[in-house]
Amino acid sequence: MKRLLALTLVSILSTSCMAQQHPGAEEFAARAAEEHGLDAAKVTALLEDARFKQSIVDAMTRPAEGKPWYEYRPIFITDKRIAGGVEFWRDNEELIAQAAEKYGVDPEVIVAIIGVETFYGRITGGYRVLDALTTLSFYYPDTGNDRSGFFSKELMNFLMLGSEEDLPLLEVEGSYAGAMGLGQFMPSSYREYAVDLDGDGRRDLWSSLADVIGSVANYLHRHGWQPGKPVTSRARVAEGANMDIVSRRNLKPEKTLAELAQEGFMPTEEAPADTPAAVTRLKEESGQTYWITFKNFYVITRYNRSPLYAMAVYDLSEAILEEYQQ
Repeated sequence: MKRLLALTLVSILSTSCMAQQHPGAEEFAARAAEEHGLDAAKVTALLEDARFKQSIVDAMTRPAEGKPWYEYRPIFITDKRIAGGVEFWRDNEELIAQAAEKYGVDPEVIVAIIGVETFYGRITGGYRVLDALTTLSFYYPDTGNDRSGFFSKELMNFLMLGSEEDLPLLEVEGSYAGAMGLGQFMPSSYREYAVDLDGDGRRDLWSSLADVIGSVANYLHRHGWQPGKPVTSRARVAEGANMDIVSRRNLKPEKTLAELAQEGFMPTEEAPADTPAAVTRLKEESGQTYWITFKNFYVITRYNRSPLYAMAVYDLSEAILEEYQQ
């Protein structure tokens, strides 16, 4: 009898340990049912299976985008990543050409995005997306830039994706921030911008290269990519230039090149004076460098808000294009 009681107690304790209660989970499940028609009991069960991961919180506090440019660039601009991009382009030439034409996006930029995000599918993330989004929704620290609201919306979108795309929500893996597939789409971006380019009735951002390539192109297209137009140009800086207009956050091109010239910043490459542009700076080992950024640079920052990211995509795309054309 004592042995039976002991085994029963172990079973109860094991079950309770497996089901994790998260602060705010009940309210979240109720909102999922009321606002989106999801089954509250099923949502609750999914969340009970989700695990808090301190490693996810730790990773959020030290993103690569916090590095200076001279340390960030070597992560992505390497001989292997350039060669891998050329190989990926040549292996998927028809698909990339199809997506580039359909969505009006320069092909080398499509390739570079996938190269920076996942090394052409080699590194798609090893965290369960359910764990990542639950951790960041319910436990993200309030450091003055609390993004738990953002991640709560992404968690809701992830749950809706389960039925829309027949995703196994308990198994899907991605980045520590919950980004998925070869193009690392957050759930809301997956729902809004992913496309079924191969026409099989599903938007598969893991196994269907047609869908992956098409979705990246569509994302850039929907944010206003201008094919064949410049992305960025090194700036010539006049003495006494107005440094107040230099930005690392708002890179929306709201001034013309003529207006930037009046403020002391001019591109090293010629462009029409009425071209909208902005100015940013990058930290090199030898000091700051200044860059004129155009609409296409801003579009890349819609994928990732960091100017370091946008510059890495641009540099990689240029290197890939040069090698591809040889």
